[in-house]
Amino acid sequence: MARKIFIALLLAFASSLLFAQTNGKIRVACIGNSVTYGYTHKNPAETSYPSRLQVLLGDNYEVRNFGHSGSTLLNKGHRPYTKQKVYSDALAFAPDLAIIHLGLNDTDPRNWPNYRDEFVTDYLALIDTLRAINPDVKIWICRMTPIFNHHHRFKSGTRDWYWQIQDAIEHQVLPLAAPQLQDAADSRDKLPQVQLIDLQAPLYNRPDLLHDFLHPNPQGAQIIANTVYSAITGDHGGLSMPAIYTDNMVIQRDKGFTVCGKANACAKVKVRLGKQKRTEYASADGSWSCKFNPLKADGKEYTLTVESDGKVLEFKNIVVGEVWLCSGQSNMAWMLKQAKDAAVHIKAAPSKSVRVYDMKPRVYTDNYAWPEEELVNVNEHNYYKPASWQQLTAENAADFSAVAYHFGAMLADSLQIPIGLICNAVGGTTTEAFIDRKTLEFDPVLVDILYHWRENDMVQDWVRGRASKNVELSKNPLQRHPYEPAYLFETAIEPLTCYPLRGFIWYQGESNAHNVELYDYMFPVLVDSWRRAWNDKQRTDGDLPFCYVQLSSINRPSWPHFRDMQRLHSLDIADCYMAVSSDKGHPTDVHPTDKQPVGERLARQALHNVYGFEHVVPCGPVPVSAKSSKGAITITFENADGMCAADGSEIRLFEVASEVGVYYPADEVRIDGNRVVVSSKNVKNPLRVRYAWQPYTTANLVNGEGLPASTFSLELNVETGELNSF
Repeated sequence: MARKIFIALLLAFASSLLFAQTNGKIRVACIGNSVTYGYTHKNPAETSYPSRLQVLLGDNYEVRNFGHSGSTLLNKGHRPYTKQKVYSDALAFAPDLAIIHLGLNDTDPRNWPNYRDEFVTDYLALIDTLRAINPDVKIWICRMTPIFNHHHRFKSGTRDWYWQIQDAIEHQVLPLAAPQLQDAADSRDKLPQVQLIDLQAPLYNRPDLLHDFLHPNPQGAQIIANTVYSAITGDHGGLSMPAIYTDNMVIQRDKGFTVCGKANACAKVKVRLGKQKRTEYASADGSWSCKFNPLKADGKEYTLTVESDGKVLEFKNIVVGEVWLCSGQSNMAWMLKQAKDAAVHIKAAPSKSVRVYDMKPRVYTDNYAWPEEELVNVNEHNYYKPASWQQLTAENAADFSAVAYHFGAMLADSLQIPIGLICNAVGGTTTEAFIDRKTLEFDPVLVDILYHWRENDMVQDWVRGRASKNVELSKNPLQRHPYEPAYLFETAIEPLTCYPLRGFIWYQGESNAHNVELYDYMFPVLVDSWRRAWNDKQRTDGDLPFCYVQLSSINRPSWPHFRDMQRLHSLDIADCYMAVSSDKGHPTDVHPTDKQPVGERLARQALHNVYGFEHVVPCGPVPVSAKSSKGAITITFENADGMCAADGSEIRLFEVASEVGVYYPADEVRIDGNRVVVSSKNVKNPLRVRYAWQPYTTANLVNGEGLPASTFSLELNVETGELNSF
């Protein structure tokens, strides 16, 4: 009842607004807090988002800034917007269009914890007041601009309350304010009177534009203005597609192929793939997608045609096959022309069966200071050069990842269908750079890796030093870098999630090997981050396969522990498969050049575990059980047929220890079928055994396929003498 009385009073008040603008211009009210006002700007009258919006909209609109710093949406908050003068000014303005961006200050502990139950009601009341003044007003409510982790209350509550408020705005306020909300149709007139603008997404990957972690600078305000302009006008720049769609692309077989893009709001989009046709309508934010029925790898060439508002995009020479993303750091980026036997492999490379999409960095992370132009490119997520799908030739194969090439060549030979390889590896990069920001923000351990990462000892000192050298000429204290946590997810991974694929291959870890325990925690987070990103976009079930390379061998002390940790992940993460490379290492060179065995070992794992080629041995001997008896440890292996020494000599580099854990080299190692019996005269009751436990190892246990056993360490139960666990 009180609400109805209040609205009636407002209606009466509205009738007295004789000074409301009647000059024929469309009145736009920007209602909000300090972000709307332009707080921290030297001249908000020129650089705040409302002022920039006025420029974009032109003379037919009158845009006014009704932002007030510190304001809350909650009426019982510490500074309610409805009690500020700008509120009554906004009502007096009687807007035709209203943009509401409130909620950031409601994350204050004085507000959301106490009055969260009133947030939706208070928001609806604010909307009702605007409708009471002008029943025809069109209203946009905003998903809030970001609050980044350096905000002083981030971990103490702001992070959690921020996302709760975002959810309330999108999933409670919007449906109640616009019950007629439906999928976009072919006319803007059918859009609801209350719509949603997402101001979070365009700034969430630009922390460099929020110098105090809350308020966008003028460049950030321009991004907001552009976003609001597109929402008001429906102008999203017309038809466009993600960069991954080009001629010669490979479509993942046996999966529904999702095609997505942008168009002007509510525009009709006609899409044709072969004989299949789809018609969609772009949503208010310009996004659209459609899904085609799964296609078989039938050898046919397809054309994808997308048409909207008279613009036609056509992509030709498309084939159906298997698509894999190949990522990591320099050993994945290592080009075929740099690898062993390069001339032989390059000569053999041309193939109609393998197609590549090679994302090369504009600037490499070598030891020099980047020029200003490249610093700007990195900040603006313009880190990769333009790429296109290409059929494999000697020229593009030479510059392509050697590991990825050999992986794809073996798959193509075995499957006899086209193979598509997307590569976006970056030398020296960290694991955390490939994990999405929200995952890092909410992870109880990894959230701390976001803080001052170039001074953070969770990040390897070499990585911090190299990044600092690259950016030393930047005047922006928040300068971005590809080693920065979340950066490569935002620039290299997220843009690809619109594209269906079979799985991932990964070769990385060298830049995280200083902290085995941290990587042990982080690697499953990486795998889950990628799988969720594709599943969210593609709406697929099941885990995408993740094949990865165990670090090679080199004289770096932590690497035996690191390799064993990687081995254990192949056992405890579903659909994760590891390729051993320690036999191809080098004592001083982190980039061993013999890449063919590494790529083919990844392919073996994929062929056996993903494609069901049971006759393909996926890897070398894998320990599955162990028992101590009569002064010796007997280890049972899988994939052990033909187990022997690779070089025909004695099996070497097994070590045993008692319960205490002082290791002695095994002086007797005997192969017995699929078992290895190990003992040392120095250890009467062995309860621990390890193999290849050297940074640079010459361990030589292989199976009949010549595939090496991994570094491993096993601990047996004191009472039973059997394996405790892996």
